[in-house]
Parts: sequence; structure tokens; C-alpha cells
Amino acid sequence: MTTSLPVPPALSRRGLLKFSLGASAFLATAGLGASLAGCSAQSPAHGFIALRQNDLAIVQALIPVVLAGTEAADSGAALLHRLDNKLAALSPAMLKLTRQLFDVLAMALTRGPLTGIWGSWDNASSAQIQAFLQRWQDSSLNLLRMGHASLLQLLHMAWYELPESWAHCGYPGPPKV
Repeated sequence: MTTSLPVPPALSRRGLLKFSLGASAFLATAGLGASLAGCSAQSPAHGFIALRQNDLAIVQALIPVVLAGTEAADSGAALLHRLDNKLAALSPAMLKLTRQLFDVLAMALTRGPLTGIWGSWDNASSAQIQAFLQRWQDSSLNLLRMGHASLLQLLHMAWYELPESWAHCGYPGPPKV
């Protein structure tokens, strides 16, 4: 007579918590490692207050996908500067967290496994970027969902502050005083 044990579930609640904790630690370590190793320049790109050169490549790849259906592509420089002003207005702690997010997205070691974009952001297709955003939005890891929300909120806030976006959403503009 053979005795068989019941098959445990593939991923228990405890297993999910351990996995989430490990993934969070990995992301935090990767971001910190990139900052400490000097993988990312801490100085802003030429003509910007907070956005760095690596950040610009990421944001310029995200804009056409996140703001598809708007005239955001036509106001690229204005949108980048509006986003730069938003980042510069963040508290030092929030700016540090945002930079860590950009560092994780910029480092090839973390970008590939976390986003599915194995090459540079300049060569990423719209379909790859859309898949990355969907992957993070639907992730079981709260950290990735928060990263997704942060990226979208930053880009949307910068876009909807521009007068060019007001007609698109039916806003007549601020009242004349």
C-alpha cells in the first residue's frame, strides 16, 4: 500500500509574502547599488533641473505610449520641462525615491528582468513598453504597482498642466481675472 501526501498549493500566502519581501529587497538593493556604484549620473541633464540623461531616455520612450491619443508628441520639449519642474518641486525624499525608480529602469541588470525590455529604451517598441506597463500594473508585487502608478501620475500631471492639453479634455482654461 502506497501512501501519498496531499499536494501543497503552488504558492501559499506565506510563500507569496516571502517572495514579495525578497523582490522588494532585490529592487531596493539594485536601486541603492546603482546609486552607490555611480551607474547613474546624479547631475541633471543639460537644460534641466532634476531630470538626468538616463531619465530623459526613459521618459521619452514612455510619453508616446502613456499619452497615446493626445498631442503630447507635438509638445515634447514643453512636456519634458514641465515634468522636470514637477520633479524639482518634490521633497528630497520623494525625489530620491523617484530617482531610484528611474535607476532601476535604466540599469540593464534590472531593466530586462523587471520590464521585459532587454535593450535600450531608445530601441524599445511601443508594444514592448505597453507590455511592460501592463505587467507592472497587474503585478502581484505592490512595489511594481506603485512604480507603475508613479510613472503614469508624473506624466499625466505634467501633460495636463500644459495649455495644449486643456482643449483635449474639454477644460476651457482658468478664468480670466
